[in-house]
Amino acid sequence: MSISVAVAGASGYAGGELLRLLSTHPEFDVRTVTAFSNAGQRLIDVQPHLRSLAHLELQPTEPSVLAGHDVVFFALPHGKSGELTAELSPDTLVVDCGADHRLTSPEDWAAFYGGEYFGAWDYGMPELLHAAGGTQRQVLAGSKRIAVPGCNVTAITLALAPGIRSSLIEAEDIVAVLAVGPSGAGKSLKVNLLASEMMGSASAYAVGGTHRHTPEIAQNLKVAGAESVTVSFTPMLVPMSRGILATTTAKLAEGVTAAQVREAWETAYADEPFVHVLPEGQFPRTADTLGANTALIGLAIDEAARRVVVVSAIDNLVKGTAGAAIQSTNIALGLEETLGLALDGVAP
Repeated sequence: MSISVAVAGASGYAGGELLRLLSTHPEFDVRTVTAFSNAGQRLIDVQPHLRSLAHLELQPTEPSVLAGHDVVFFALPHGKSGELTAELSPDTLVVDCGADHRLTSPEDWAAFYGGEYFGAWDYGMPELLHAAGGTQRQVLAGSKRIAVPGCNVTAITLALAPGIRSSLIEAEDIVAVLAVGPSGAGKSLKVNLLASEMMGSASAYAVGGTHRHTPEIAQNLKVAGAESVTVSFTPMLVPMSRGILATTTAKLAEGVTAAQVREAWETAYADEPFVHVLPEGQFPRTADTLGANTALIGLAIDEAARRVVVVSAIDNLVKGTAGAAIQSTNIALGLEETLGLALDGVAP
């Protein structure tokens, strides 16, 4: 029997990517798609690339419309899904791709988002290493409420977690710079996202520790074993529609060697279907992750600075959002974890 699915926020980039992946998933049947201002339009008119779902019409985003499905995905801006998810049955698997249920600290929510705090759900990063051993998969199995990570958070967390859990790096002087495609900002009409502003240009934003993903990164690294975390990360908008290339550095613990670092990362991700540590001297490109649910990682040691340098690449709409949502959903439902998710990217 197919698993009935509804997608709220189906007219946006994250919602569209969810639908693209769900449309070929062998176990899921997308029956309902919803939107706010686009409600009443045909899905194909706002997502013209989704030809296989041309029969669907965007319904209003209301609890009564979303009720009655086995799985409901939310792809809404922060603050929008929390007030709706509370209205759904506890027997429904609800997966939130927004930020409303990621943070475990009400204080962090107030400082970086503001407004009503809706509480934390099971965190949807299966590969997240736990300090005591194991991964987040054990938490996700059988879950009915899943919070999908932020895209920048995914790139940085996967880059550093092996070093944190193995005590090879310090967590109090982490620096990350990320080249980010603008699709992560959604379809909002902003001057800095216009093609004429972005083509041939790169610009930093949320500089100085103000990005809302900052506390989520610290939260994850504490799960991996850090006692306290200091992270300064600066995202930069670059002229590519999707993708994140994160260069993250951290201080090495006393006496740690390059061989120990490589062994720790390779061991941590040896059995992961989607997180791949590249051979020594190789570093990933965002193009190699396009359309795939992969996170590619390259490692180097800056001996003069005594820092590890980790370059990670993901597709922000797949591994950074929709792919993580479906991967976590597969686990929660007891399906094959990789079902419906691509390992190969699109090139050129």
